[in-house]
Amino acid sequence: MNDFAKGTDWRQLREFAAVDLNQSFILSWSLESELLLIDVDLFLTKDHPFYEKPRPAEKFCIRPAIIEFPYCEGISVVGESKASSAELVRRLKHGLIEGLKRFDGGQYEISGKFGTVLVSAERPILRLKGP
Repeated sequence: MNDFAKGTDWRQLREFAAVDLNQSFILSWSLESELLLIDVDLFLTKDHPFYEKPRPAEKFCIRPAIIEFPYCEGISVVGESKASSAELVRRLKHGLIEGLKRFDGGQYEISGKFGTVLVSAERPILRLKGP
């Protein structure tokens, strides 16, 4: 496992400017060829260009989004037996994101109630879903 304290925290990554990943919830994981897709309910801060004032029944601006990891070369889950990336992705659960760090060489560590997931891929792309 990577030394979690030495990576670059998601707050310093331009892909996640004006969002709060620690208030965001992973709904599902999928792998399509070499593309890891993470379906999320994303917490937008007031500085985000697509921020909207929450409706009366809402407390925060939450928008559906996808975090894409292109050219995903490998996925592993800390503490789980080795399996194919496709099998690991099928077993991953949903939950709040507790952390995301980037390490040298395109290594990412995503942690939450679903465990600690290690991803080897290109820089992530954050895409908000349409209305």
